[in-house]
Amino acid sequence: MKPRKLNKADSAKKLLRQARVASLGTLMPNGMPFVSLVNVATAHDGSPLLLISTLAVHTQNVLRDSRISLMVDERGYGNPLANGRLSLTGSLVSTTDAEDIRRYQARQPDAHVYASIHDFGYYRMVVEGGHVVGGFGRIFDVKPNEILTDIENARSFVKAEVDFVNHLNEDHADTCRLYATKLLGGKDGEWKCVGCDPDGLDLQLGRNALRLVFPQKVRFPGTLRKVLKQLAEEARAA
Repeated sequence: MKPRKLNKADSAKKLLRQARVASLGTLMPNGMPFVSLVNVATAHDGSPLLLISTLAVHTQNVLRDSRISLMVDERGYGNPLANGRLSLTGSLVSTTDAEDIRRYQARQPDAHVYASIHDFGYYRMVVEGGHVVGGFGRIFDVKPNEILTDIENARSFVKAEVDFVNHLNEDHADTCRLYATKLLGGKDGEWKCVGCDPDGLDLQLGRNALRLVFPQKVRFPGTLRKVLKQLAEEARAA
């Protein structure tokens, strides 16, 4: 199975899914911009998820004016300006959706500590636009439908995610390790799957995250098993 060649929008989508920290831009009461650092995860469709405190300036800003910007980057070595980054614009809304919360907690190991404090709450970004800098001279805009994932025709896949992730981690931990080290160039360690969606698989070792992009869009659990089996064979051969 040949890996899917990523176009510009696919690369931006991968960057968003792989991010675990972001710069959050909000508006002060006098209209001046305010930027802070936040942890981030993604919902099933790729919408950014945050866990923030009402005591924080950025949350107080959001409660007055929900318009925000959010920037994620590759966090690579060398000159940071040569690495890719994605800036999103939109609004931030409170969420109590159980799946949003579960997916955030799976990607942020310390989330349960903060979530237990009464002034912290979960928020979901409604993405309205995006701007990508893929490095020097590689600059372009992306629309929401180019970086988010349509899950309307993949409901059975979404419903099966928890059972599948648990099965992969409990019975195929060695395969997760192979995906990370052989296919994605990650360092050796006890990698685990923290989620999957029609476009790819999210792998994590501590706070190090990698994204395994599927060679094709997957909408059904049966197809997912076949794709991951083939990818595992490629990893073993490597």
